Amino acid sequence: MRVNPVLGRIGSYPIAAIQERARAMRARGLTLVDFSIGDPREPTPDFIRQALIDAVPEVSQYPTTRGLASLREAVAGYVQRRFGVTVDPGTQVLPTTGSKEAIFSTPLAFVDRDASQLVIWPSPGYPIYERGAVMAGAGSHPVRLGGDFVFRAELVADDVWARAAIVWTCSPNNPTGSVMSAADIAGVLERTRSAGALLCADECYADLYEDDQPAGVLQGAGPGSRGVLSYLSLSKRSGMTGYRSAAVVGDAEAIAALVALRTSTGTAPPEFTQAAAVAAWSDDAHAAVRRATFAQKRAVLRDAFSAVGIETVASRAGLYMWVAVDDDVVATERLLEAGIVVSPGRAFGIGGEGFLRLALVPTLDECGRAAEAVIECLN
Repeated sequence: MRVNPVLGRIGSYPIAAIQERARAMRARGLTLVDFSIGDPREPTPDFIRQALIDAVPEVSQYPTTRGLASLREAVAGYVQRRFGVTVDPGTQVLPTTGSKEAIFSTPLAFVDRDASQLVIWPSPGYPIYERGAVMAGAGSHPVRLGGDFVFRAELVADDVWARAAIVWTCSPNNPTGSVMSAADIAGVLERTRSAGALLCADECYADLYEDDQPAGVLQGAGPGSRGVLSYLSLSKRSGMTGYRSAAVVGDAEAIAALVALRTSTGTAPPEFTQAAAVAAWSDDAHAAVRRATFAQKRAVLRDAFSAVGIETVASRAGLYMWVAVDDDVVATERLLEAGIVVSPGRAFGIGGEGFLRLALVPTLDECGRAAEAVIECLN
């Protein structure tokens, strides 16, 4: 049997090996506190679950690629409330089965594999940016971030801009929790447009923050969001990771290209999960409650680490703590033996060496207890 050689080049998902070891330890009866995967433990709100139940049909039929009009309208309403931007739900909104598959497949719609194009992404960053680029036939160009882990246009060389097909941003950032300012976003948008490339903003953590609301790419894009796509998700905002429910919003021409691609792949979300998504996007109160919960977890860990001189870097928003250590692989191994599962920073690309990512997914009580074990291991 012949296998696409690109699969060999990209390898397995880097966090998968850690999860396999953790599962083996659980199978031996060990109790673990898992900070490795961004899969929060707080219950999905009752009204969202009920909306799904009420929408399960007696006769199941295929969903359409563009999704329910009511969902597109709910997403447009959210974008207006959250970012102060008006978008056309008919042409500028596309529901997807989670953000991961949408991010992975996006280069398939916009990369010319015969043109020696590049997909640019901030590193350390979400590994899916690179994996989707390589599978689509583009070159992957990770941009090593500076000490504050904020992506800025000047970090990209002119010859790289000249070959850019897609530029990914992520704010609030995974894995570091850094936040791009409106000026940072405007600078990247200007250079991306000058290069004739598409700016794709992973904004799945837009509603998880402590202080001011993070700026969004649609706010600086202007009417019609020319050359810009924003990727939004209900996974963390609404506790719907298992629902696989997200949306892409922005440039109508780019949305049409994604629709054409997705008509072939058949990746439209089921309509009963779309009904749950309508309920979730239409309500902001539950998101505020979840935001406060994650802020409490971050404060518990940050205060405990700070008290003993363990440095957290960036970590201003989103779902993650970015912790400085001497050797991230050694620290990850040591913590795993102590029953604490974390992710080594190098799993997220160049510039991640010497850091650990802790996802704020255990309960608040678990975070408090685990902080003591982390401190003991790291010191």
